[in-house]
Amino acid sequence: QVQVVESGGGLVQPGGSLTLSCSASGIRFSTYAMAWYRQAPGKQREMVATISPNLNRNYADSVKGRFAISRDNAKNTVSLRMISLKPEDTAVYYCNANQHGTVYWGQGTQVTVFS
Repeated sequence: QVQVVESGGGLVQPGGSLTLSCSASGIRFSTYAMAWYRQAPGKQREMVATISPNLNRNYADSVKGRFAISRDNAKNTVSLRMISLKPEDTAVYYCNANQHGTVYWGQGTQVTVFS
């Protein structure tokens, strides 16, 4: 059974930082591309950052220079370090594991940036 579980969300003031973590089990983690998406109220889910099995990274323009994705294949985890957070970063953040079109999603973790 595949499980993808996010953690680390919370409340933070503008300019603050958070690190999200995602663990995946039931898959051969090192062979999966991992990604973070987010969905704000009333908006479509959007890609935030991806990391391939060979560590190629891709970021949405809105988070470049502020967010950093990393993975630890020994621990089957992927992290998203977020700094200089803005109110527009407020969303539910989802982790997914993707291999050849087979995608597994987590339940999401809420990030709220408020002043």
